[in-house]
Amino acid sequence: MRRLVAATLSISVLVTATAAQAGACAFEVQDEGHVAQVIDARSFRLGDGREIRLAGIELIAKDTGALAALVKDKDVSLRGPDDAPDRYGRQTAFVFLAGSDISVQAQLLAQGAALASPDVADKDCAAALLAAEAEARAGKKGTWADPNVIKNAESADDILAGIGRFMLVEGRVLSVRQAGTMTYLNFGRSWTRDFAATISRRMMPSVESNGLTLKSLENRRIRVRGWVEAHPGPRIEVVRAGQIEVLSGK
Repeated sequence: MRRLVAATLSISVLVTATAAQAGACAFEVQDEGHVAQVIDARSFRLGDGREIRLAGIELIAKDTGALAALVKDKDVSLRGPDDAPDRYGRQTAFVFLAGSDISVQAQLLAQGAALASPDVADKDCAAALLAAEAEARAGKKGTWADPNVIKNAESADDILAGIGRFMLVEGRVLSVRQAGTMTYLNFGRSWTRDFAATISRRMMPSVESNGLTLKSLENRRIRVRGWVEAHPGPRIEVVRAGQIEVLSGK
């Protein structure tokens, strides 16, 4: 009976996630092309020489196998708000295989080969990417086979070991304090050693754009995603609402 319930739940999660992914991130088609070479775990080169970088995801591993299996020698369409190249000359886009309505990003996330980036402004697209990530997490797929992908906010040394890396940190907010133009979500009592998420005053409107006030996070369990810095304890700077997921609390 337990196995039947578990299997039913697994199927339910898969169907829900797949439904959320289908048609999401389907922005205006900017261009099409044929993938000639996979450069790294989130970039490839088209036959005409252009380098394409996948939007909406971040990586832990550098293995190119997952991306190559999906796009190598395939025809793809490039979608996004615009096709302006970044400072390195790469075009950042959501990528769809010919005939598919599920983005390559969502497929990589569902395999556990990537993490959802908080940089996606479109709410439906962001929700679809998080649903794909949740599918992989529930199934312990890919990188989620490692139970330490999400760091414990109380393990400051473990977080500090990932300085400069994109990371997910989870824990209960002990206090919310403001000092000058900065607001701190403190997960410990020592500001010099414990983990904290920081929000500057000028970024407050963006962070609270989903109706969640920072003060309401006190005593709640949350997950923060972003790039880890040391100031002097481990810090993640929060600049948009998508970096914070409320897990439990009031």
